[in-house]
Amino acid sequence: MEPGSPESAPAWRRPAPGRIPLAVAVVGATGLVTHWSSGASRLFGHGKEAALGRPAGDLMPICGAFSGLPGHPSAGRARCDVPGRGRIDVLWWAYPLVGCGPARLLVLAAEGGTGGAGLDGAADGGAADGLVAGGPAEYGRAAGGHVGRELAAPGFAPHTAFPDAEELARRLPDILPAMGPATSGRVVSQMLELGYPVLEFNRLRQVPVTPDWGVPRRAERRYGRARAARAATAGEPGRDTVGAPAAGTDAAPDLEHAAVRERLEFLNEVSGGIGTSLDLERTIREVTSAAVPRFADFAGTHLRAAVLAGEGFPDGPPDVTTVWHRVWVEHNDEPGRWDDTVPVGEAISFPEHTPFFRCMVTGEPVLIPRIGEELGDRISAQFEKRDLRPLINERSLLVVPLKARNVVLGFMVLLRRADRAPFDDMDRTTGAELAARAGLVLDNARMYTHQENVADTLQDSMLPQLTPRMPGCDTATRYLPGARLGRVGGDWFDSIKLPGSRTALVVGDVMGHGLHSAAMMGQLRTAVQTMAALDLPPGQLLRRLDDLAQRLGEHYLATCLYAIYDPIRSELTIGNAGHIPPVLVRAEDGRSRLLELPTGAPIGVGGVPFETVTVRVAPGDRLVLCTDGLVEVRGQDIGAGLAALCESAAHPAASMDDACDTIIRALNTRGGRDDDVALLMARLNGIPAAHVAEWELTPELHEAPRARRLVRAQLAAWGLDEATATAEILAGEVVGNAVRHARTGRVGLRLVRTDVLLCEVTDDDHTLPALMGTGEEDEYGRGLRVVSALAREWGASHSGRGKTVWFEMPLVRP
Repeated sequence: MEPGSPESAPAWRRPAPGRIPLAVAVVGATGLVTHWSSGASRLFGHGKEAALGRPAGDLMPICGAFSGLPGHPSAGRARCDVPGRGRIDVLWWAYPLVGCGPARLLVLAAEGGTGGAGLDGAADGGAADGLVAGGPAEYGRAAGGHVGRELAAPGFAPHTAFPDAEELARRLPDILPAMGPATSGRVVSQMLELGYPVLEFNRLRQVPVTPDWGVPRRAERRYGRARAARAATAGEPGRDTVGAPAAGTDAAPDLEHAAVRERLEFLNEVSGGIGTSLDLERTIREVTSAAVPRFADFAGTHLRAAVLAGEGFPDGPPDVTTVWHRVWVEHNDEPGRWDDTVPVGEAISFPEHTPFFRCMVTGEPVLIPRIGEELGDRISAQFEKRDLRPLINERSLLVVPLKARNVVLGFMVLLRRADRAPFDDMDRTTGAELAARAGLVLDNARMYTHQENVADTLQDSMLPQLTPRMPGCDTATRYLPGARLGRVGGDWFDSIKLPGSRTALVVGDVMGHGLHSAAMMGQLRTAVQTMAALDLPPGQLLRRLDDLAQRLGEHYLATCLYAIYDPIRSELTIGNAGHIPPVLVRAEDGRSRLLELPTGAPIGVGGVPFETVTVRVAPGDRLVLCTDGLVEVRGQDIGAGLAALCESAAHPAASMDDACDTIIRALNTRGGRDDDVALLMARLNGIPAAHVAEWELTPELHEAPRARRLVRAQLAAWGLDEATATAEILAGEVVGNAVRHARTGRVGLRLVRTDVLLCEVTDDDHTLPALMGTGEEDEYGRGLRVVSALAREWGASHSGRGKTVWFEMPLVRP
């Protein structure tokens, strides 16, 4: 073997087969076409569907192609008329198919004609269609190279008869250009399932001039073939038949320009494929997969823990203590080969002597053309109980940093197998540019994830954790974030415990989305809770909330529905500020209807009165309140959504949670929803009259002992003897305080039995009691301290005629 000969060159430098456009057809034993390639469709103008099953002579007017001796190959040249193309010259070869009788495989090539480009133009275009053609004649694969005006006949033989036969015995992705494991798997599955070979595999792409882009190269591609063609044809001045520079010209500048152009096209391609969303996990997969198989055989992406957790921008430069997470791995080796050794999700720190540490500290790419045994041992030593050496030794390594705003967010590890050209300086530049673009995309996704986490945390902290059981009322809620305009919005719901066993039900919707809306929602919700404690009627509460919104700013606009449920009187008192009406489902007949309420103006408009409406309800009725995101869909009338809400709310359900899920399933499946949704459902159970006892007392000191006697007798009637002693003491203290401060009116005492025992005392004094410190000589001030110590809960609020002081006691001892 002489130095400089093709055989003496490395595998990735040897001459590659040439390519010519061919038409392939299979003619069965009866003379009918059973296979028709896309090249045959272009050559003769008949589509595949129209050609299959027709006589071959009708489709290919070629004399002699079908009259050869059975079992023997034949070849020839023919001139035939093709509709739409005129008269063309066709070179053809016919080969018998073993075991198929007179069936034949035809390979045809258009040499030239009046209707289209000949072999010269087609070969120069870089498009491969049909079978692989051998450059030098001794390769003898499907067809010979273009030598002058003659075309060497194609030859078929077992792969062991070809030079480099061991190369053809490898996996399909190693043999065929740019075929990955997924594509090869589909091809092999098709052959195994259907039982016949794949006769045609079309792929359109430019033939690269840069060595080793996409597959292990065994040849120099276009320009090596061009030099071989010039040597065989004695050369012509100018450019040769395939468009390479003619003999005597300097091809280096053209090669350099073509290589740069290919890399720019690669980077442009990659840029369009990454960053398709702001999801950090998906962006990581796109960034890693962009490098394989065209640029590298293995790619692994590592990110800093702070970036992956969405905690904001990492502080300070990385060091030996920095924890990196392997977030994604992509390769074209055998499936599972890397999974156990470098699993996704592993957290690891890198010592100073590794190329990974050098890359992340300097922020510059690190290139190692070949990983020798010494470096392979050092790298493998960092992985306990795993031997990386079989995977990385003799491979080419390129480590590129993923940076944003001069801060290293992570790095990519790129490897090439030993049978590919090692990474060089141009690859280093290409890899650095790829990493720079990927770093910007990752930083955008990271910032979005961080902002989303902040917004979600803010909103979750502001949405209430409701108690599902209130006196005489059960509640269930659902919240769905917006689908398109951001995960955080200004919708909220609330249920607030009021004096007199009443419950306030609130639902609101701040206009807009994002952090501003979430913050405004938190302010308004806090204001509603504060004013509800003052026991204001719904109309007055909305009026004060509107005044507050105007003081906070002109952009504070929101809708709100505020309802007070009195389970003893079985009535709802509702005020509306521009919100959609609630749905009331009657327990008696299961029918549902929208409550007719004055619409009112949104909160923040100012100068508009709010009306209050009272609605009678029955035990077991259900009230459904929601925001417009549930019923409003782009392009549809909101009336259709409200009708769907009424229909789904009336559907029977085993529990309140099931009823909420039924509504969500019925209305959330409609397309076009992009707003967040708040849903509050309340079952109005009521409190039976037998569980309520009321008395009127005079504002005199002797009424305190009477109150204790009344409480004792009523608890005995209810069978609550265990709570009697404590309830007597607390009721006497609260009544004693009321008669001491009452002015002229009566003092009211009420006991309500629900899950707890509620005692309420009312008087006409508007001064709310407060806990005070007491000294040894103080005569008053200890009663509320006793109440605070013995009651589960206690409180005081203003009422229309004075104040109400109440306390609750558990009915069962802990």
